[in-house]
Amino acid sequence: MTEAIDEHFLSAVSALPAPDRARAPDEEIAPGLTGARALELFDAQLGNRHLDLAARELGAAGRGYYSIGSSGHEGNAAVAAALRPTDPALLHYRSGAFYLQRAAQVPGQEPLRDVLLGVTAAADEPIAGGRHKVFGNKALAVIPQTSTIASHLPRALGLAFGLERAAKLGLGCEWPADSVVVCSFGDASANHSTAVGAINAALACRYQGLPVPLLLVCEDNGIGISVRTPPGWVEAAYGSRPGLRYFDADGADLADALETATRAAEFVRAERAPAFLRLRTVRLMGHAGSDVELSYRSAAEIAADYARDPLLGTARLLVGSGLVAAADVVKLYERKREEVRRVASEACERPKLGSAEEVMAPLAPSDPEKVASASAVAAPDEARRRAFEAQPPEREGPLTLAQAINRSLADVLAADGGAVLFGEDVAVKGGVYGVTRGLRKRFGAARVFDSLLDEQSVLGTALGMALAGFLPIAEIQYLAYLHNAADQLRGEAATLRFFSQGQYRNPMIVRIAGYGYQKGFGGHFHNDNAVAALRDIPGLVVASPGRPDDAAAMLRTCAAAGRADGRVCVFLEPIALYHTRDLHEPGDDGWLAEYPDPDGWASTHVPLGSARRYGDGADLTLVSFANGLRMSLRVARRLAARGIGVRVLDLRWLAPLPTDDVLREARATGRVLVVDETRHTGGVAEPVLAGLVDAGFDGRMARVASADSFIPLGAAAEKVLLSEPRIERAALDLLRR
Repeated sequence: MTEAIDEHFLSAVSALPAPDRARAPDEEIAPGLTGARALELFDAQLGNRHLDLAARELGAAGRGYYSIGSSGHEGNAAVAAALRPTDPALLHYRSGAFYLQRAAQVPGQEPLRDVLLGVTAAADEPIAGGRHKVFGNKALAVIPQTSTIASHLPRALGLAFGLERAAKLGLGCEWPADSVVVCSFGDASANHSTAVGAINAALACRYQGLPVPLLLVCEDNGIGISVRTPPGWVEAAYGSRPGLRYFDADGADLADALETATRAAEFVRAERAPAFLRLRTVRLMGHAGSDVELSYRSAAEIAADYARDPLLGTARLLVGSGLVAAADVVKLYERKREEVRRVASEACERPKLGSAEEVMAPLAPSDPEKVASASAVAAPDEARRRAFEAQPPEREGPLTLAQAINRSLADVLAADGGAVLFGEDVAVKGGVYGVTRGLRKRFGAARVFDSLLDEQSVLGTALGMALAGFLPIAEIQYLAYLHNAADQLRGEAATLRFFSQGQYRNPMIVRIAGYGYQKGFGGHFHNDNAVAALRDIPGLVVASPGRPDDAAAMLRTCAAAGRADGRVCVFLEPIALYHTRDLHEPGDDGWLAEYPDPDGWASTHVPLGSARRYGDGADLTLVSFANGLRMSLRVARRLAARGIGVRVLDLRWLAPLPTDDVLREARATGRVLVVDETRHTGGVAEPVLAGLVDAGFDGRMARVASADSFIPLGAAAEKVLLSEPRIERAALDLLRR
């Protein structure tokens, strides 16, 4: 398989004129660049080019599975050379030469083998284990990314922020305190809202005097698949942003790229401030293996880019300086081709992932005993006294749901010095509903702080801080606000363990106020019950407490699962129940609950995926959660007055679902009604009923759910939301069958 750029490079190098004199490797061939250093960087560039050529050959032969290459971007080897191998790197998929050069700085690495094992989906590929071809390596501080649209930038921002906050709080961190976080991306991705938001958040931090050592590297090749970036747009967009130091380098000129990247890295390291490095590159061999470049670019335009080939630029420098002869460059090029082909041949023979269990092994590891043990550990008495000032919550008397969550957050913050709480309005105001009131005063602004009104940045900050050793507890103010940032959970948070085989993890809790039935605000954005997008994320824990005592215990479980297993947990809090006190009659305080004493935490632990039963009736089982739990208990009492024995099962966890508990309680009565306050389509009832069918349950089953509608204002909401009369009618209908 012959590529035109391959032939062009060889012919162009062979035609280079002989230099006036020879130079020794220790001599400078450009300011700050010795011959030996240039040859080292050229080796990384050569390796990158031949990896791309090999990937295309393997793909054509049906033996390779990923051929989005880095050819034309080899100038990014200079960026790696300008940094330390301990500087965390989140790399664009065209940063192959960076990866090879970073590996050259650490003894014992085999980067060509790493990449080719990824291309061939080999199970012993060292970072993702054959699950995806990514640039990642724990020993190289390269955090794997599968991003194609800059969704890794918020995490990079969060990591830079987290490194500095860890140093301030004295929290142990695996990276040196003066590290620089480097994040590379393409010019097309620079336009994505995720990138724009992350960069804006970095500048907002800088504006407030908060240190953010973040080096943003835009590898600008002027085209996104087939869509051209307007000439000069990247510089126009980012070249004069207040608080953002801008650097511009020619990626085809090794000396310029190295000198400029070094200045940029030194600025970020010294000033602890963000910088933007535009590396002018060229895309060679199209977007990917399946891309027919001639369908949107002329042959003349494609050929014109060959003159900007960074390999050719470095070859001209090496030959023109008298360091090596043109024939020697050709020998180096062909020698690297042979090396890569040999490694590729070996990679093809390596074993592949052989079962679903093997594929899924790193997805959601669980150590229930360790989680149970960790969730039962409270802060020392003195720390709890400081946290609760007046009196510990177990002596306060019955609490509302909001109060129980507040006290449990305080317990988590007191027990775990790396726990931090942040989001919109959570600090000074104490949350829109007062749930976080008083926590900033007690734990300080370094651990309880407000964020920008940008959900992508909120979640990205959590992702990055988790890598820096924190247990972030991030709040998304309303469930409807999550949806424009959900990929930070799906594409970034939930995939990290999967694509690093657990070598990297980002434990975190995302608190979200949600569901319907809220009076006052009303409307779609403050009453949202769309949880299907969360339940669809592999490995994500979705907690949905309804009662105060469960909320307190489940929050501790999520914190323990984060620390013990690296789990990502979403904690859905029903707004309408935050301040509810009564269950059946006004003044009965039936929805309040005592806060458990720490001495009894072990016995009140709520394991992941465990339900809670109310009553032991033998006629009907109602399965529900959140607001539906309260409605079901009220309906159960009315049915009991008619002589119908009902038991109510609170799911508590929407993922993982307590399928065994549901089956047990279903079999106890032979009749199951799933009471689902979410929507009829895509709601929680669907997987609950499917689980019963899969388990062979042969009793009677039905569901009652809210309508497939957004939630309107005022009394109109009652027309589409699930109600107690509808639950009661559905229960009686099921009993009459």
